Amino acid sequence: MGQGTEYGLVDLEEVDTPGDEWEEIDVSETEADRIARKRDRKFEQFEERIKDADQFKVEQSVFDDATLAALYKLVQDGYVEAFGGPLSTGKEANVYHAQGDGREVAVKIYRINASNFRQMRDYLEGDPRFEGLGGKKKDVVLAWTKKEFANLKRASAAGVRVPEPFATERNVLVMEYIGNEDGRAKRLGEVHIENPQTAYEVMREYMRRLYSAGLVHGDLSEYNVIYDEGQLVVIDLGQAVTVHHPNSRTFLERDCRNVASFFSRQGLEVTEDDLLEFVTSPEPDPSRD
Repeated sequence: MGQGTEYGLVDLEEVDTPGDEWEEIDVSETEADRIARKRDRKFEQFEERIKDADQFKVEQSVFDDATLAALYKLVQDGYVEAFGGPLSTGKEANVYHAQGDGREVAVKIYRINASNFRQMRDYLEGDPRFEGLGGKKKDVVLAWTKKEFANLKRASAAGVRVPEPFATERNVLVMEYIGNEDGRAKRLGEVHIENPQTAYEVMREYMRRLYSAGLVHGDLSEYNVIYDEGQLVVIDLGQAVTVHHPNSRTFLERDCRNVASFFSRQGLEVTEDDLLEFVTSPEPDPSRD
């Protein structure tokens, strides 16, 4: 990172008004579910190609019929044209590099049989957008995917640099690929920071903008921020909650503790209390609505 870089702080005058916090998120049956039931010849041919592709053979358990149908629908709609290899794999989701509509995209596929299903419910319960969500594991994972899509849109509208979300279908999310021909962009914890003071100021401003838009990241650290061509990009917003979530303050305090701890290790005199005070002082304060 170059000395004196601005770290790509987004100009607030160039962003839109954040969305409606109370907007309901629908997790009912999608076109992908109907495609999976119908199983026509074109879908079966697509399913066979995916299952035979080398980059997918290791993780066959991710690709049940409904997930393949979701990918098929996204291909039909032009969001995905060709798949590359995996960018990351985890217990919760796999992310793949892909080509879509003349641009590179990242395709995030959440596992229906996610091992941290109960932890997902902790973040969803109490979020006003998901009131009445049933107890089925499938519904929770589908809600989580829609939640990340909605959170990315709101964060972007608030002036926070995040991967641009393009489409979601069932448990699949298509978004901007952050990286270049050499691979994905590195996480903040993986790079040498030559100007930590500026980077910290950008980070705390993004946290404040998220809070002002009614969101708390909930899992923010140097591993959920990436550095790309002079910009800090906040990622993994699936667990982000609204400020009215019963655990939002606990999550925010943890975010502040993680961020302050990281930049303290970079030599800055910062504290989680000072960061928390800065983040929670926008006007008007959304938590008082």
